Amino acid sequence: MALTFNQDREYDIIAIGRAAIDLNANEYNRPMEETMTFTKYVGGSPANIAIGSSKLGLKAGFIGKISKDQHGNFIKQYMEEKGIDTSHIVYDTEGHKSGLTFTEILSPEECSILMYRDQVADLYLDSTEVSEDYIKKAKILLVSGTALAQSPSREAVLQAVQYAKKNDVKVIFELDHRPYTWKSAEETAVYYSLVAELSDVVIGTRDEYDVMENLDSEGDNEKTVQHLFQHNTELVVIKHGVDGSYAYEPDGTVHRGQAYKTKVLKTFGAGDSYASAFLYALVTGKDYETALKFGSASASIVVSKHSSSEAMPTVEEIEQLIRERS
Repeated sequence: MALTFNQDREYDIIAIGRAAIDLNANEYNRPMEETMTFTKYVGGSPANIAIGSSKLGLKAGFIGKISKDQHGNFIKQYMEEKGIDTSHIVYDTEGHKSGLTFTEILSPEECSILMYRDQVADLYLDSTEVSEDYIKKAKILLVSGTALAQSPSREAVLQAVQYAKKNDVKVIFELDHRPYTWKSAEETAVYYSLVAELSDVVIGTRDEYDVMENLDSEGDNEKTVQHLFQHNTELVVIKHGVDGSYAYEPDGTVHRGQAYKTKVLKTFGAGDSYASAFLYALVTGKDYETALKFGSASASIVVSKHSSSEAMPTVEEIEQLIRERS
């Protein structure tokens, strides 16, 4: 099977939420304390997914709030250069800064992220700054979990989801769990579950679904998908790292996608690149098996490179890797 989309929409995908600055360590195999130089990129899960989608040839737009300073200007300019419509990215007028993420590349298995997320601009996106007319121009509204962590961003996302449901826009929820933005596990579970139950497609790691279900130990995929299928969900994707990923349909069909081995440089960026390629495959009418391959191949490419946004692959690169590794 494949998902069906409204083909008469101007945008393939509009993402909402976090657009920030990534500062990735230039020195590998050393702790953050000893890292002296970093390279600047645009980051933030929904921003990365929009960038990855655009690089694959989809028409992408973005809804978000950025700081009214050099960092905000960099984010907006970069996204425009990548072909993303930024007409609904607004500047914060109350002095909130764009988020900063420093990354440590200690080893291919050990990569830590140090995030500065206190009162950041993207969490101040207001529901009045979300346009129904804009959202109804899209096939997909891409929502990420971090935007639900605080008000008023939380309400802005829920407003966007309501507009999407009203106008037959597919809601894709990428769980993107960042614990340090949330007040409690219970609060996280409430809002994750609320949006997941409204979504057409949910994508995340098994660990992220455990957070959504507020579990202390690893949950059961079958229970997870059965719960979501009682609501609106058409497809649930659960990722298990090196063990591959699974796509579940309401009729009980399960598709498995292998993880492609690569020389890993760092672990971050995999989820965003997976989502952008997976969604590209769905939008272009490919079946779920192929979409899983595209997601896994894209993730494999990005973890082998220094950046997340800048490393997003082309369709040709993804197809070549699948051919070589199949």
